[in-house]
Amino acid sequence: MRLTTRTTLRILALVAAVTASGAVIGKPNHLVAAPKANWNGQVAVTADGSYRMGNPDAPVKLTEYVSYTCPHCAHYQRESDPVLRTTVIPKGQVSVTVTNLLRNPIDLAVALLANCGDPKRFFVRHNAFFATQDTWLAKAEKINQAQQQRWYQGPIIDRMRAIANDFDFYEKTAGWGLDRAQTDACLGSTAVLDKLKEQQAEVAKLGLDSTPSFTLNGEVLQVHDWASVSKAIGAKLAEQHTGAI
Repeated sequence: MRLTTRTTLRILALVAAVTASGAVIGKPNHLVAAPKANWNGQVAVTADGSYRMGNPDAPVKLTEYVSYTCPHCAHYQRESDPVLRTTVIPKGQVSVTVTNLLRNPIDLAVALLANCGDPKRFFVRHNAFFATQDTWLAKAEKINQAQQQRWYQGPIIDRMRAIANDFDFYEKTAGWGLDRAQTDACLGSTAVLDKLKEQQAEVAKLGLDSTPSFTLNGEVLQVHDWASVSKAIGAKLAEQHTGAI
């Protein structure tokens, strides 16, 4: 059947009206699914400069207190991160916050660099330091006593630069598109340093003295490994009637 010009215009007008209303042709409005939130991509900086990934209203909130020079923290990260990112975080059931528990000047330098750049990519940098910890931390065995004294004496920026040089951190940040001047700016950031001090105050308040340590919905967990943390998350989710890990 041929359409008359008038009929064609009416059809075009109808299509325009439906499109403008946001409806999908051939599918009732009430059946149009709302886009799902990408909770893995939701990264926020908290008041004390910690970083949270996931649904801010998640019923279960895990906070990890970690040291970048702690081998157990690196092991925990390798075990936990793939599981959390593919199960409970994308479902919006659990959020994960990373807070620094600084044990030495190297921790401080790495923490400053993990904060260096786009906040949305914090967890990329965070994972990169833990994933390569065996390589860069091994360099400490070849650093003599005189070199190490530079980490503890003098202005903070000079100490941080010395550590960055000794552990080849400038090469790592160059891979992130940061030149030496930009990296030095991060190493000397008083704003980030103040936030890290706030985090240490929280660590002291909670009485944490080992890494990794954890809180779940604000309560300190007396465990330090992924298997135990996973069980605690599962139990908390069961209490919340939101499923289990």
